[in-house]
Amino acid sequence: MQRLQGKVSIITGAGQGIGLATAVKFAREGATVVVADVRQASVDAAVAACQAEGAPTLGLLMDVTDRAQVDAVVARVLAEFGRIDVLVNNAGITQDARLQKMTQTQFDRVIDVNLRGVFHCSQAVADAMVAQGSGVILNASSVVGIYGNFGQTNYAATKFGVIGFTKTWSRELGPKGVRVNAVAPGFIHTPILNTIPENVLKDMEQRVPLRRLGQPEEIANVYAFLASDEASYVNGAVLEVCGGMTV
Repeated sequence: MQRLQGKVSIITGAGQGIGLATAVKFAREGATVVVADVRQASVDAAVAACQAEGAPTLGLLMDVTDRAQVDAVVARVLAEFGRIDVLVNNAGITQDARLQKMTQTQFDRVIDVNLRGVFHCSQAVADAMVAQGSGVILNASSVVGIYGNFGQTNYAATKFGVIGFTKTWSRELGPKGVRVNAVAPGFIHTPILNTIPENVLKDMEQRVPLRRLGQPEEIANVYAFLASDEASYVNGAVLEVCGGMTV
């Protein structure tokens, strides 16, 4: 049985990596998938991948830092499908530097996408979810948002902040029938790692008890569970999916 049958789901940053894997997984599980990303070519490719799974799919350009764009996407989805059941706040970026070297531009850009973007998207869908008496908001945190990481002042701050959002919104929206949870991935093999030297990747693998990096599909599987009715009593949780690297 398809776990997300008929659930209208918006996935941000769905053009590559974990977002793309999540979109395809949701499509496979029977969801109506709304692919949102900032690059048209990536949106088109993701839409094609979801449609190949037989899912009703809508691809929309959206910059999560632009509230007008976010509101327009939400309005379009409501006009087209009449409801929003799931929001996956996956869009995120890194601009790494040590504290003493980080520029204000680097700091502000990561805060804008990873933190303010999650706020924009979640606030934009909240009224619709509350009105229908059900919904799921899933936030992309990171193990870096729990334990910190060298050279990632801005990224760590956003991923800590997303956990704060998750805990707060689960209290505010839970009584209205809306569940809010976060996933905290560890080292996942995505395009973000393409610039990392091979020897560094090998060192990363050795820090994980499973001795390998995670695959985007392994995060997508967790999102699909949390979005489904199987997770009906999971609210305000932060689920580490990191192969045990933090134990």
